[in-house]
Amino acid sequence: MIRVLGIETSCDETAASVVGLDADGSCVLSPRILSNVVLSQIAEHAAFGGVVPEIAARAHVEALDGIVEAALADAGTDLSEVDAVAATAGPGLVGGLIVGLMTAKAIAAAAGKQLIAINHLEGHALTARLTDGLEFPYLLLLVSGGHTQIVRVGGVGDYQRWATTIDDALGEAFDKTAKMLGLPYPGGPNVEKAAAGGDAARFAFPRPMKGSHQPDFSFSGLKTAVRQAASAIAPLSERDVADICASFQAAVADALADRVRRALARFRAEYPDISEPALVVAGGVAANRMVKGTLEDLCREAGFRFVAPPLKLCTDNAAMIAWAGIERIRTGLADEDDGFSFVPRSRWPLDGLSAPVVGSGRRGAKA
Repeated sequence: MIRVLGIETSCDETAASVVGLDADGSCVLSPRILSNVVLSQIAEHAAFGGVVPEIAARAHVEALDGIVEAALADAGTDLSEVDAVAATAGPGLVGGLIVGLMTAKAIAAAAGKQLIAINHLEGHALTARLTDGLEFPYLLLLVSGGHTQIVRVGGVGDYQRWATTIDDALGEAFDKTAKMLGLPYPGGPNVEKAAAGGDAARFAFPRPMKGSHQPDFSFSGLKTAVRQAASAIAPLSERDVADICASFQAAVADALADRVRRALARFRAEYPDISEPALVVAGGVAANRMVKGTLEDLCREAGFRFVAPPLKLCTDNAAMIAWAGIERIRTGLADEDDGFSFVPRSRWPLDGLSAPVVGSGRRGAKA
């Protein structure tokens, strides 16, 4: 069995995991998550209504050694039995990335193991192969606090971005909406909870980019519309908050469906011989029941398989990082880069060829 220790510290989760795989190469259908330890920092950031980078980095420093020890213990293994160490090297909050990658370098150097620097987005992109044994190619919709992208996943290291946000990521829009309405952090689950008792038809919020030939997403205007609606009827009652949340959530679902529908049609056109193409949804927003239900209906209508990994593997975790390391070992890509010389990157596009726009994960993008 191949065993890889994964470390993830790109934002506000401190995580470590050991993932194993049969050495005979038949592993895509039978990998094993031997351990997956995640420590959330929600309590540390709740008072600020969002993640504070300096606090996050300090929390990683304090917790990571213990989390790694717990992951190894849960897996019933030690460093001598691990074949490689894989760590998130970007994109993300650079302070946290430094903590995780430097810790991984120290562990790998001390144990004489290979070090693999992993793109956090690649971890999300490949998770469906860990959980569902999915074959290439497939579509990925990544919807999280920092990213909103549609990516064609053609193979390990073969990614083409088909759409991204030109302003806010969807998770960020949820968090900012919650903050404007006085809901606690994290915003996404609390907006969904409030929306459950609201009237989605009360506010006619815009559906950004709906009908546009441009494939990208936009959520800044929707966020502005929420602020204007809230200001117009302030002070807000509990009913007002519920109705705004329900209307906001409905607008998000409609906008997502319009953008994804275009991508599904493009995938069908480019891969006509695939009998059951798949759409993979990952990221924290994938947990939203209305968003998930809308996308499931869309896939059913288009003849696509809908794949959403379990929530604990959809949000930030180290199992996906360890798995990405295994995938890179199997394809030989892990031998092409020297992980020990890799420098953490706050921005690191999964697709390095597409033109940079806001949200694509590349420096120098214009607002």
